[in-house]
Amino acid sequence: MNGISSSFSESLLSWFKRYGRDLPWRQTRDPYLIWLSEIILQQTRVEQGRDYWLRFVERWPSVEQLAAATEDEVLRQWQGLGYYSRARNLLYAARQVVELGGFPQTVEGLRKLKGVGDYTAAAIASFAFDVPAAVVDGNVYRVLARYWGIETPIDSTEGRRLFALLAQELLPPEQAADFNQAIMDFGAIQCTPANPACLVCPLVESCLACREQKVASLPVKAGKTRVQERRLLYIYIRYRGMVAIRRRGAGDFWQGLWELAERESLELKGESLKLLAKDMLHVLSHRRLLCDFYLWEVNEKPALPAGYIWVREEELDGYAKPRLIERLLELVPRATTSPSASPYRQ
Repeated sequence: MNGISSSFSESLLSWFKRYGRDLPWRQTRDPYLIWLSEIILQQTRVEQGRDYWLRFVERWPSVEQLAAATEDEVLRQWQGLGYYSRARNLLYAARQVVELGGFPQTVEGLRKLKGVGDYTAAAIASFAFDVPAAVVDGNVYRVLARYWGIETPIDSTEGRRLFALLAQELLPPEQAADFNQAIMDFGAIQCTPANPACLVCPLVESCLACREQKVASLPVKAGKTRVQERRLLYIYIRYRGMVAIRRRGAGDFWQGLWELAERESLELKGESLKLLAKDMLHVLSHRRLLCDFYLWEVNEKPALPAGYIWVREEELDGYAKPRLIERLLELVPRATTSPSASPYRQ
């Protein structure tokens, strides 16, 4: 490691000792607790992820206990975090670990667990087993791109290789865990995406992005994900205190979660529905969902397609649902007493 690289790493470690975040999963070397935190924090803010981590640990204190859970139980506990494939992968990987007799202690072994990629494998290996493996996440890309003035797109094959090699070169082998945590915290607290604290940054004098006034333009990302728009029409079918729901199938978003009746699956001819919401917006990572929502109260149980079940309204909380469905359900009690619900006839 040359002088500039050494100075960079030492400055980050010094900053981390003073400003690093006090997070509960950093107080342990238990690979289960560390792995759990890393899976939860994929696509999730630390503030939100902390509460979920605490609830998971309370309910399933060990990987063996998690592995014995059902998918419904895990999805229900995960509800609200989004990206539900992470929850399914979590359960699958827990069962892999139990079958293996424990967590693998190498990056290569950890990568074989469901839902564990390069970053997560390096994080678990360094935090739990002191393996000198560098982590590269969004925070790391941003810090390295700005400090070294790198304009290679971070979402290109060349960029991913370049940043991985640089991060590994900068990593002090004897302080791998601390350095990995330091550079991630630095990106989350100091070198933030917008309005970074450059004026009080310990690296400002040697940061190429500051020197060349390129902070706002780095890191570079070449690809732009197209956001798709999709319209949904849900119906709350109430029959004698029961409501019709179904589990979403494989191959679409919200796989394995429970939803209300969709208009396209029903044969409605002249039924009178009450409009509860029009064009409710719900944003996913690459989708904008626009949803209309109706209440249909019936005296005779309607025939429904295969896959629907009837559950007591008071039992709905026991079913894992997408956040959009939860938002819609919040409208139902008010609708039964509100004279302002708009009539709608099919």
